[in-house]
Amino acid sequence: MGRALACAGLQSRWFAWRTKVRRRLKPAPHNTALFEAVAVPFLLALLPAISYAQSPSDSPEPEIATDRPAITDSSIVVPKESLQLENGLTWTSDHGRQTIDLSETLMRFGLSTRTEIRIVVPNYFVGLSHSSSGFGDLALGVKQQIGPLSGGFDLSVVAAISLPTGADRISSHGFDPFLQFPWSKDLRAGWSIGGMQSVFWYTENTRRNLTWEPTLYIQKEIMKRWDVFGEYAGDFPQWDGSRQIAHFGTVYGITPKQQVDFHFGFGLSHAAPGHFLAVGYSFRVDKLSGH
Repeated sequence: MGRALACAGLQSRWFAWRTKVRRRLKPAPHNTALFEAVAVPFLLALLPAISYAQSPSDSPEPEIATDRPAITDSSIVVPKESLQLENGLTWTSDHGRQTIDLSETLMRFGLSTRTEIRIVVPNYFVGLSHSSSGFGDLALGVKQQIGPLSGGFDLSVVAAISLPTGADRISSHGFDPFLQFPWSKDLRAGWSIGGMQSVFWYTENTRRNLTWEPTLYIQKEIMKRWDVFGEYAGDFPQWDGSRQIAHFGTVYGITPKQQVDFHFGFGLSHAAPGHFLAVGYSFRVDKLSGH
């Protein structure tokens, strides 16, 4: 958010979390081989890009600012002609059902100095306790940076839509648009605050379920490139009970273009997941045009 953490996002991250809390994964046989078949190739595929991100740059670029691990998205965009990949793995216990999902990949490409294109790669869910396994839906979007504003506030707007590309028991089977307005402000002594107002038009059982989602976080810089945060997030749908969580985590910048994160949380309302535990790794590659 901010630098390493600055307004980070539990996926845009956390499209994966929202998928799980709004739709209970239906029973299905468990198969750990599916998890291995997806996880191993994914990690191997990341190695060339990780090596590129570690290589020195001819000119300084802004340090990586991700949309994870908080639910609140970043209030700034990635640099122009840069590609940023944010990835993670989450274990969730939800009303007696346990799942692991990966790779929570969000791809962000800097189209201009204030505009980025966003692709939420379909997440893979592994049912550990008689839950369905399979891919979730793809989402496409754009982020426009509006700030900095007067008073030191940063602000952006995200417009996106999810497409029904996922497995039968996991997909919403609808084209679901959503709008997000993430903001942040640096305070004194390494403290900062931020939040996000979001509106989702989910498809549930073939009908729209308009959902308002407010978030609020507070963040503290412990040392250079090491931050911790606490966050509140809630989903307030039109047709169901609220899903509210408390969320805590830390982020460490390995290099100016790479970071790792660790975070956990628990439900504050009956409909929310009981608790979850997650790790992540993100990196950025600059100047894709070569100039």
